[in-house]
Amino acid sequence: MRETPRSQGTVGDTRAEPPQPRPGRAFAHAPGASGSGTPHRSDGRPPQTPRGARRPGPFGRLGTTPCSEAAALSRPLSLCLSLCALLFALLTWQVVADGPLRRLDERAGRATADAAFPERAAEFLADLGNPGVALPVLGAVLAYAAWYGRRAGVFRWWLAPLAGALAMAAVPALVVPLKAAVARPGPPGMAGHDGFYPSGHTATAAVAYGAAALLMLPLLRRAYGRRALLIGCLLVNAAVGFGLVRRGYHWPLDVAASWLLCGMLLAAVTAVAGRYGRQ
Repeated sequence: MRETPRSQGTVGDTRAEPPQPRPGRAFAHAPGASGSGTPHRSDGRPPQTPRGARRPGPFGRLGTTPCSEAAALSRPLSLCLSLCALLFALLTWQVVADGPLRRLDERAGRATADAAFPERAAEFLADLGNPGVALPVLGAVLAYAAWYGRRAGVFRWWLAPLAGALAMAAVPALVVPLKAAVARPGPPGMAGHDGFYPSGHTATAAVAYGAAALLMLPLLRRAYGRRALLIGCLLVNAAVGFGLVRRGYHWPLDVAASWLLCGMLLAAVTAVAGRYGRQ
């Protein structure tokens, strides 16, 4: 019987030995090589993947940088600004041109004014948009946010409170010329006057309470606390608008236009604080 020939690699050997590393460039890629720190690279350079080259972001989140956070923040804010501006232009055009939306608005305003809701309660809700009520609330929050930010060492702690104060100062600068330009007559109870579009009380409440909520959000650690704050801010502003319409001080579109105008102001506050500040 013919014997099976043995392979040349095992002739004279009792067992196979692992291949020995050859001196040269390949030796530098071995695990534990000097300056490598990894079995895949022979030098101290970071890996070619983008994740390895990125620095950790704030609060330990990997791969987040100020530029990427600002870009992620600017997209929804730009969308909010564009949408509010478009809707505000549409409402203003309907009011000035006496379009069908204005006629529907006046019918809805008369129905709301005749609703079975206590007038004293409606008056109280409308007074929440009075500058004597809304401005002290905003001033207290501005002072607290500035004190807390400086005490906590927040980068540019003064920027967010300053942006909130400037947004509040922009309300009369925008509302008063618009009232004069549109010159819309008021509801039946306000006959003989014009300049009701947009609503100044609604704008004051929206910016004062909205800016206060934005400043307080970073200071709340619990998610349910932040949700409660935002829901409370929305309910207060909705109550102010309802009280103004119920008491016959404004038409519904006057209130809606102020909300859109102040939505643009608050989006600008958020953009400035998020782009140039820490919080």
